[in-house]
Amino acid sequence: MDDLNVNEEWILRDNFVHLNHAAVGPWPKRTQIAIQNFALENAQQGSWNYLKWLEIEKQLRKQMQSLINAPSWRDIALLKNTSEALSVVAYGLSWNKGDNIVISNEEFPSNHIVWESLKNMGVEVRYADLSDANSAEQALCNLCNENTRLLAISSVQYASGLKVDLNQLGEFCRSNEIFFCVDAIQNIGAEIFDVQACQADFVVADGHKWMLGPEGVALFYCRAEVRDSIKLNQYGWHMVEHPSDFDKKDWTVASNATRFECGSPNMLGIHGLHASLSLLLDVGMEIIEAKVKGNANYLFDQLSNLTNIELLSPTDEKNRTGIINFRSNTVSNDQLFDFFTKQDIFCAKRGGGIRFSAHYYTPRTQIDKVLNLIADM
Repeated sequence: MDDLNVNEEWILRDNFVHLNHAAVGPWPKRTQIAIQNFALENAQQGSWNYLKWLEIEKQLRKQMQSLINAPSWRDIALLKNTSEALSVVAYGLSWNKGDNIVISNEEFPSNHIVWESLKNMGVEVRYADLSDANSAEQALCNLCNENTRLLAISSVQYASGLKVDLNQLGEFCRSNEIFFCVDAIQNIGAEIFDVQACQADFVVADGHKWMLGPEGVALFYCRAEVRDSIKLNQYGWHMVEHPSDFDKKDWTVASNATRFECGSPNMLGIHGLHASLSLLLDVGMEIIEAKVKGNANYLFDQLSNLTNIELLSPTDEKNRTGIINFRSNTVSNDQLFDFFTKQDIFCAKRGGGIRFSAHYYTPRTQIDKVLNLIADM
């Protein structure tokens, strides 16, 4: 299976090294084909097969259920992106003046702007300092008090790659009756994720990073027991109990997570992400996690041996996943990034350094090529 996936699923152009899956990942060949076929079908016969499309949509929810170990596919909503999903939570919960939300000081803008926008309601946002990776979870918990309504955290920080112990945080939140919201965009597709083990109330993740899908489709998990806690702010034909009965005059909000989907779904994106997730599930998340961690640890260890490099990612392996961040002691980040770009090495400038994020299929030969270039600088 591995040889098949490397040789036939990945058609990146020759000499191109993709180390930027933490931004926007490339599509597998099966995803490209699924989208091309969907486009051709539309061009030839429009929505003639819409009932088949709805079955693909249902299958995508079941794939997502499997990826995060959700109790039911009915707990999964398909939204546009992480920011929309977080906004559903932020403006769905009822807030009182004096309530507070605990987040970290390393969050991607999506996971701090939305909470900061609630300040005009009298909601305080508290920022935990995660600089000490060994006590990141304690730093978050220590900021919580009797006025804390929500703890929101990225499972993996986008710049440093710091991974927190979600199970520990989830247990704390459940014991203290605090809502627990996880931005898992840097985790799902790279590692095994268990929403029941971490006891999250809400999990959000775009499909275009480690899940290798197109932009415009995101997973939004809402725990069934807290679903009614989220007030709806968007309404439309799709979020009702009987969405296909267009002549029905009386309506009720859907009992499952489709209540958060007010209008027509992104069927193009759904077909693409469905194909991408089929690859992840075919390969198996155990294999993918082992290879992603193997590539990251190899990068970390090899970069550690270079005297001209300072690593910015966590030193403890348990706090790392697919993201490795570093900077040079001899050239600026801008110079280093420009050098990589000219060598057809796709990476990112993040968090004061250069971020590499290799996926499971990234050949070790490509990683060695990059490491050799850095060593020779």
